[in-house]
Amino acid sequence: PRKEKRGKIKEKKSKEEKKEKRKKNKKKSDEEETPQKTQKRKSKEGEENNNNKKAKKEDKKEETENKWKWWEEEKKEDGVKWTQLEHRGPYFAPLYEPLPDDVQFYYDGKPLKLSLATEEIATFYAKMLDHEYTTKEIFQNNFFNDWRKEMTSKEQKIIKDLDKCDFREIHKYFVDKSEARKALSKEEKQKLKEESDKIQEEYGYCILDGHREKIGNFKTEPPGLFRGRGDHPKMGMLKKRIMPEDVVINCSKDSKIPEPPEGHKWKEVRFDNTVTWLASWTENIQNTLKYIMLNPSSKLKGEKDWQKYEVARRLKDVVHKIRAQYRADWKSKEMKKRQRAVALYFIDKLALRAGNEKEEGETADTVGCCSLRVEHIKLHPNLDGQEHVVEFDFLGKDSIRYYNKVSVEKMVFKNLQLFMKNKNPADDLFDRLNTSILNRHLQSLMDGLSAKVFRTYNASITLQEQLKALTNSEDNVAGKLLSYNRANRAVAILCNHQRSTPKTFEKSMQNLQIKIDAKKQQVEEAQQELKKAEDEFEDTKDAKAEANVEKKKKLLKRLEEQLAKLNVQATDKEENKQIALGTSKLNYLDPRISIAWCKKFGVPIEKIYNKTQREKFAWAIDMADEDFEF
Repeated sequence: PRKEKRGKIKEKKSKEEKKEKRKKNKKKSDEEETPQKTQKRKSKEGEENNNNKKAKKEDKKEETENKWKWWEEEKKEDGVKWTQLEHRGPYFAPLYEPLPDDVQFYYDGKPLKLSLATEEIATFYAKMLDHEYTTKEIFQNNFFNDWRKEMTSKEQKIIKDLDKCDFREIHKYFVDKSEARKALSKEEKQKLKEESDKIQEEYGYCILDGHREKIGNFKTEPPGLFRGRGDHPKMGMLKKRIMPEDVVINCSKDSKIPEPPEGHKWKEVRFDNTVTWLASWTENIQNTLKYIMLNPSSKLKGEKDWQKYEVARRLKDVVHKIRAQYRADWKSKEMKKRQRAVALYFIDKLALRAGNEKEEGETADTVGCCSLRVEHIKLHPNLDGQEHVVEFDFLGKDSIRYYNKVSVEKMVFKNLQLFMKNKNPADDLFDRLNTSILNRHLQSLMDGLSAKVFRTYNASITLQEQLKALTNSEDNVAGKLLSYNRANRAVAILCNHQRSTPKTFEKSMQNLQIKIDAKKQQVEEAQQELKKAEDEFEDTKDAKAEANVEKKKKLLKRLEEQLAKLNVQATDKEENKQIALGTSKLNYLDPRISIAWCKKFGVPIEKIYNKTQREKFAWAIDMADEDFEF
């Protein structure tokens, strides 16, 4: 029996050994075959990738070729904007979804079931609990007043004090909902994106003169609480839901008129080809008209931009004459002329907005040049080593504070003393002037001239001059971009385009500093490696060691360039933390100046303008060569 057992064990062992041997042989043959297989697979994948890239390139090429070059067509007769316009009308904000039963609002510590309309408005406030706005008294008061108007009489009797309202559970519900949305799987996010794309495809395009054009804002604004810029006196008020009955539709007579949502009708349908909007309605906060317009890349918007910059370019030919005229008017016997001349000097020198008259209590106490009051300026015969200094301090457009100390010409200073004589702080500085008087005068000086044209002209000419002064053709691309942003910043400062320091600024600067420190470390290590390689070459003088030295030099150069780029980024970030460069770049600067600069100094246009902006300025990219002068 023992012998038998040993025999069985032996037999088992030999079977296992054979099995192991077979495994090893298979592995070996696999290893031998793998490089070829991998090579085959790689070439197949490479082929597929190349085909995909080719297809994408072809699509891009086709898209570029099919792009409507409207600027090469003959212009329509004055006033006519289009001959054919067809669209689907606006996409309305979805209706309110009630809160789940387990999410409650509390008043004075007790749960209180709200009516649907009251609950919806409560959610607007609850969503903003962690926002600075809800800490502001004016926001709280406006919200509470408007909220109470929408309550049932029963709710009005109970809810009388905002401090006793507890929105925390509702707030938490929306925070959790937002987090859940972020945590969705890739597939679920893709599904949502597809739904959004479907809406975009259906409502986001129109047919304009036979061409498919993208619409800018095809969705109506959802209801919510008005925020406003700066300390707006109407912040916190209720922005009401826009209904089809509020909307005026504009399209061509021969087009398929858009259908309103079921059970509703449009306020009006117009066929007005002298305007560029597709739909309009009046919003309830400031009683202003809101429009659905075409995308910035469309013909109508591009044409308007192009014309705007052409008018500003025409100003260049007469600006010296205009300046000589207003300087002469500083000594005029007519007070009206003197005031107009000083105001024009401010608009020209400081790029101030004209300042339109407003109905009392309509909006925030914001002013422009013509509506300045005595309290908005202080005169200093001498200040900080300068003579004839005017100190400005007022709220401009969007309640953004304008604060500036400027040394002005002696005659301007004397005139201001005269304009302020025997006046109270709340009196108008230019009491014989308003924007319509000023613009009528400007129109007589040059066709199409208004105060805004001065702003566009001065912004564009400043950019062009600053780029000439700051750009060094020897710099690398990062260095040239720093010069560009500095030129752009000079314009943003001139136009008072400020922003508050972004909340993420400190964090992103810290992250950038960590990258800089790590890159410095890499540079030091690369320097040591190069030194070692050079010493080795000194000793051996062989070709391999020499090739190693070259390799290390290239690596060090690349790392030093990367470090320089990071340092430029940090400088740029720090210098621009409170300046909004985008506003002037997109609205006041002739894009042909930037495009000509890119072409002249070998800077890729995509470093200045992103894809959307390149679409907006397609006309300028096509038109401008490197010799373009504003």
